[in-house]
Amino acid sequence: MTRRFAILATVGTIALAACSDNTGRDGEEAVTDLDRVASDGAAEAAAKALPAGDFAELTLGAKIAGPRGEDVEGALSNAAGNFADIRSYVACPAGIDPCDPASAPAGTVFTYVHVVHPGEDNDPSTGDGEGNTSSDVERASEFRLTMPAHGFTGQAGYSKAEALAAIGAKADVIVTCHEGGIVWTVNAGDGGDQWEQAEPLTFYWQSTVPPAGPRDAYAIFANYTAAHGPGPYPAADEAAGNACTAPRAAG
Repeated sequence: MTRRFAILATVGTIALAACSDNTGRDGEEAVTDLDRVASDGAAEAAAKALPAGDFAELTLGAKIAGPRGEDVEGALSNAAGNFADIRSYVACPAGIDPCDPASAPAGTVFTYVHVVHPGEDNDPSTGDGEGNTSSDVERASEFRLTMPAHGFTGQAGYSKAEALAAIGAKADVIVTCHEGGIVWTVNAGDGGDQWEQAEPLTFYWQSTVPPAGPRDAYAIFANYTAAHGPGPYPAADEAAGNACTAPRAAG
């Protein structure tokens, strides 16, 4: 299994976390900005980072009901076993109900949402549940698309409350592009709390292209190995563009 899925897992101390009034579990103020960098590599990663939104601030409409229902459940796995549960859905903007891509207004932005539980989520009715075949996940450091994010608007983020609950105020999550896809790097530093077994983290990204169906287009880097699995994925549409492949404006 290639190590490229860990390309950003050690970028150093970069903060792109909760709003300025968030605090950690012990009352300490959460790190919030990208102005604390410990190395040239960290500074470079910070410069390439996309603004990360907070899932809690989204107001979404109805979900798309596909052939497998509104929620697509699965596992992120490799030859050694399952390393995470994943539950995904795609929602229309607020006010659109039902969410039917065939009748949605032109220019509709669809929000792709992925709830990832490293290891398993202690619910035998979802994902790998009691069938978890990996060892307990002690550290998960990355979630990503392994294929281009067709129609990506440049808007992506994660649940900052869940990151604080899982890791504490030291949680550093940065969002970057890699080979046309999106990477969320979860850096908790060495020691102490990590993003680990059965701790959910919700990630999202937005696209002007609706899903064409589940594809094996997602991955987690956990216990120092990459594991892949399915989720809703948009069809290729060159006219829709992709913020991860568009030229970035000079700073």
